[in-house]
Amino acid sequence: MNLLIENIKQLVHTEEKPVQWAKGRAMAQVNVLDDAWLWIEGDRISDFGPMTALNKEELLQGKTEVQFLDATNKLVLPSFVDSHTHLVYPVSREAEFVDRIRGLSYEEIARRGGGILNTARKLKEVSEEELFVSALERLNEIIAFGTGAVEIKSGYGLNWEGERKMLRVIRRLKEVSPLTIRSSFLGAHAVPQEYKGKQEKYVDVVVNEMIPQVAEEQLADFVDVFCDRGFFTVEDTERILEAGQRYGLRGKIHANELDFSGGIQAGVKYNALSVDHLEYTGDAEIEALLSSETMPTVLPGAAFFLNMIEAPARKMIDAGLPLAMASDFNPGSAPSGNMQLILSMASIVFKLLPEEALNATTLNGAYALGLSSELGTIARGKKANVYITKEISGLSFLPYAFGSNKVETVILNGAVQTTKK
Repeated sequence: MNLLIENIKQLVHTEEKPVQWAKGRAMAQVNVLDDAWLWIEGDRISDFGPMTALNKEELLQGKTEVQFLDATNKLVLPSFVDSHTHLVYPVSREAEFVDRIRGLSYEEIARRGGGILNTARKLKEVSEEELFVSALERLNEIIAFGTGAVEIKSGYGLNWEGERKMLRVIRRLKEVSPLTIRSSFLGAHAVPQEYKGKQEKYVDVVVNEMIPQVAEEQLADFVDVFCDRGFFTVEDTERILEAGQRYGLRGKIHANELDFSGGIQAGVKYNALSVDHLEYTGDAEIEALLSSETMPTVLPGAAFFLNMIEAPARKMIDAGLPLAMASDFNPGSAPSGNMQLILSMASIVFKLLPEEALNATTLNGAYALGLSSELGTIARGKKANVYITKEISGLSFLPYAFGSNKVETVILNGAVQTTKK
């Protein structure tokens, strides 16, 4: 099937010569083509240009199956790339939400057996099929909000049986969903209750037993670690990242959400693809990132939901860094995968220009998944993951109107999707 979108008010984020990321001042640069058309052949973007230069007869010559869409007064943009989620989980955790309203901190809830350990207990009670069905519903929900690619982590098993269950579900989701999905093995998400006081022994299990089995069954694209106060140390993290490298699994790290943990520097040292959260990021961390190929990734939804300090996103960009933003969709600290909301928070909370926010949620998110050659912008040869907005004034309206869904039509792999809105 081929698809021609005509009369596009603005074709946003086009590239003639694709780049791997946008950093520093370049994050404020987004190419916009007014009164445009977009031609998709199969699952790829084939061509685009101004309507005045469209020779439809020549373009359609020899083409049989062609679908036409009119985008008068509408924008067409690359789909969001959500590079950090935990959206495979058994149950929600609204009881802990109420505990936080009553004054308990995230760490206090964790010490009482809540948080990640709570979800790990619940995971044992549900089947792979139940996990799959609920996660597929969440995927369909985020598609309707404009997401075209997503990373999903394990991490609620905390033993091989549970982690394998989650990773098998993610693999099955890859097979049935039109979304581009990448998976991360997060066995080091928390220390299981039975290993309290014996943390090194659990790291031994992750390094010597779980990672080799993940690699053997080809269950993950990346390995992840929660390197922070009260979770895993820099030494633990480096052992896990090194083991991942031996088995072809590049690192993606939870770092510096709760304190200056050294996680950012550990990620840089082991060439992690991204370091995520970053509420506690200072000059030393920024300096380390500047000399690296690691994408700093901020998760606005988690900081908002937990009433935490904000990562210094503006400072990082002004220092010349690239920056990605993702949803952290999970049951405990960010129960939303709406990337339109993340785009709005980027501007409202972190003072990013709409163009910077768009780069953070598309191109740089794609880099954080190793997909910037395939996704994140509108360029010839890239995968045709785009969406058409409703009738809106321009790019700035997207972060401005934070409470409504501005997406009208979703196109993934070149095919128009039927979505629940």
